[in-house]
This record gives sequence, C-alpha cells and structure tokens, in this order.
Amino acid sequence: MNSTAEKLSVVEKIGYSLGDLAANLIFQTLVTFIVFFYVDVYGIPAGTASFITFFCGWAAAFFSPIMGIIADRTDTRWGKFRPWILWTAIPFGAIALLTFSTPDLGDDGKVIYAFVTYLALMLIYSANNLPYAALSGVLTGNMQQRNSLSAYRFVAVMIAQFIIQALLLPLILIAGNGDKAEGFKNIMTFFSIIGVIFFFITFFTTRERVLPVTQEKSRILDDVKDLFSNRPWLIMLLVTVLIFVNITLKGGSYVYYFQNYVSESHAAIFLEDIGFNSMIAGLNNLLTNMGLTEFHWPNDPSTSAFSLFNAGGIILMIVGIAFSKPLADRFGKRDVYAISLFISTLFLLVFYFYPPEAIGAMFISQILHGFFYGISIPLLWAMIADVADYSEWKNNRRATAVIFSAMLFGLKGGLTIGTALVAALLGLYNYNPNMVAQSAETLNGIKLLVSLYASLPFLIATALLFFYEINKNKELTIERELAERRLDAGIA
Repeated sequence: MNSTAEKLSVVEKIGYSLGDLAANLIFQTLVTFIVFFYVDVYGIPAGTASFITFFCGWAAAFFSPIMGIIADRTDTRWGKFRPWILWTAIPFGAIALLTFSTPDLGDDGKVIYAFVTYLALMLIYSANNLPYAALSGVLTGNMQQRNSLSAYRFVAVMIAQFIIQALLLPLILIAGNGDKAEGFKNIMTFFSIIGVIFFFITFFTTRERVLPVTQEKSRILDDVKDLFSNRPWLIMLLVTVLIFVNITLKGGSYVYYFQNYVSESHAAIFLEDIGFNSMIAGLNNLLTNMGLTEFHWPNDPSTSAFSLFNAGGIILMIVGIAFSKPLADRFGKRDVYAISLFISTLFLLVFYFYPPEAIGAMFISQILHGFFYGISIPLLWAMIADVADYSEWKNNRRATAVIFSAMLFGLKGGLTIGTALVAALLGLYNYNPNMVAQSAETLNGIKLLVSLYASLPFLIATALLFFYEINKNKELTIERELAERRLDAGIA
C-alpha cells in the first residue's frame, strides 16, 4: 500500500491523539503547577525549586537528541517509534505519580526526592514523547492527511490544557477534601492510570507506513551534517524556541496581570453580569443535594476571572484548530502559520492599552488571540514532519527522530528561557510579593510583560518564516517525488 496515498482512519487519528492527551495531562501540570506544588504544597524553598526545574529541564533538553539517535536506530517488528510508546507507558505513569507525592523526608530529603523524581520524569517524558512526535512523520506521507492528524492531535492537547489550567485546582481541592497534598496525589493517580491506558491505545491503533528509500544505516555524523545544511530545519528550530518562550511568558505573567493590575471590583461585577457566579452556585447546590462535596472554585474575583480568562482562550483555540486543516490544505502550512501567528500577536499587543476596569475587552482579546493562535497550533508539528521529508528528499537519508528531537530540545529550551525571563523581568521592574499594591513602575512592567514582551517572540518567528522555503508548491513536489522514489524502490 502506498504510504502517500493512504487515508488514515478516524480510529487511528483518535488513537494517536490520545497519546498526546495522556502526555499533556502530566506536561501541562508541570508547566502550570510544578513550582506551586514544590513551594506551596511540599514546602521546598522557591530558589531551590527554581534550580531543580531549571537544571532538570536543560538536562532533559540535551537528552532529547540522544533519544532521537536511539529511536532512529531502533528496529523492531512494530517499527521504530511505536515500541517506545509501549515501553515507556507504565514508567511514565509511575514516575509522574511519584513526582507529585509528598513523603515526609525532612528538608534535605525533600530536595533530593524532588530533584530525583523531577529529573526522572523529564527523562522518561523525552523517551516517550520524542518517539510519539516522530511517529506522526511516518504514519502517512500524505500532506493533507498529516494536516488532519495534527488537527486531531491538538484538539486532544487543548482538552488536556483546559482540564489543567481551568479545572485542576478546584479538582485538587475536591479530591483532597481541602488538603492540596492529598488532592495532588489522588488526581495524579487518576491521570497516571488514564495515561497508561491511552498510551496503550495509541500503540495498538497506529501503524508506521513511511519507510526510507535507502535502508542502510546512516552514520550519526551524517545525520548531524544533514541537519545543519537543512535551512528549513534551522528555521523551525528557532521558531519552536520562540513559540515556547511566548507560551511561558504568557502563562507566567497573566496571573500577575490579574492579581495586581486588573480591577478586582470590576472583575466581580463582570463575573456577576455574565452569570458565572450563579452558575457556580447552581452547580454547588446540585452537588450538595447529591451528597457530594461542593466544587471549590476560588472565591476571590481576580482568581476566578483569571481561570475563566484561561478557559475562554483555550476553548477558542480548539475552535481555531478546526480551521487549521482546510486552510493549510488550500494555502499551504507556511503561509497559514505565519498569517495566523501574526494576527494572534496583535491581540496580545493591545493588552498594554487596556485600563484596569476593561474586563470585557480583555476577555474579547483573549478569545480572539486564542482563535487565531489555535489555527497555528497543529501546523508547527506538521511542518516539522515536512522538514523530515525535505531532508530525505534532499539528502536521500531519513532521520525523523533526530529532527524531532532537535525540536523537542527547542521546546524545552524555550520553556526554560521563558520561565527565567518572567522572574527576571519582574525583578527588573521591582515586583514585591509582600506589597498590597505595586508601584506604578511595576504595574507598567507587568503590562509590558503580557503585551510587548510576550509578542516579540511571535513577531520574530513570523519574520523567520519568510525564509522557510517549503511552501504549498514545494510540499506537493516533495510528496510526489518521494512517492515516486518509493515506488521505484518497491517500498510499499
């Protein structure tokens, strides 16, 4: 069967997507709550927690290319990448649970325990997620099917992100009956079990179809030389770093924007006017009448508005993802990606100009930003799969996992840089967590953080895409010529 002509079934697309849902239940919790968990729940000093996440994050980033080399050289009856999803499923779930457990080991013992479990989780995440990401490049060689697969995948990602960013803290309070440590353990037990099941489903419902025309083993040095002579790869590596710098800048700064800049009284009025408070009251009335615990949504308006703000953006991202495939099929990934990224950036920049009481305008900007950014989300990884095709087309060698491993290096590097930038910029503008009201200088810095500074990575990424040569016509040329090579070589 020709890997380029094959149409992936809905079952295979959903099965593949469940793997990303499983991984992101853990990954999104790490991105959003790991510092909160270490400092506020486990009692580790903030500086120590920062060192643990920074060191382990970079260690895992440098492990990614090594894992890519290993995965590309894996050869089993199940393929190169699917076996790693199976082999790492149970260890991933077990280590995730251990990472969010709180054994009483004394001050030094807690630090050692956190360091060991977090490092182990980062490494097993690379061993699982890198082959998972590379798998998308070998399920099909058809560009339209690849666009469709990415859309399915990132709907699953957005579902996980919504669960974590909008619902996790209330669910932790319910699961632990007010005890955050117990709540984290119970919720992560559930996530771990679900995650293992979903990874198994991914393994059993997918099949690797795209085989390189040249079957002999390439040298590691050849793979590295191919990478650095591959301009689309270099551009996508930089774009990946910039995208994830933006994600952490936004994720880390919105909470300060709502806690310190947004008018709490106007946030309360807004929540009342849109019926949010009555909805929570009705939900709690239903739960208590059923003999269950109330839904512990945060009581202060700023936190409630912040959670709802995140939820609105994520929901519109999911809507945007639905437009990604048809637009990419018609106009090509590069052009759609660049335009949607640029438009989404405009709705970040306007946050600098809103007065503290403009709650409605803030929410509208967030959902419009979410919609246009959502269009771009599936295309990043689909474009990276195209880069793997480009490398094979140009060099007659395929190193899918090495290419994806470099992108995961960029992802982890971007997250690490972005997290450090949030702390550095808050310090630059003299943010003081012990002050009831921040100075005018600090408030201006917070506005710059959520608007201009968060926008710069997107604007630079958009400019870089002008030099990315795989447009719509090049996509079709690469797809056609690789299919002809495989047909000539007798590869089904």
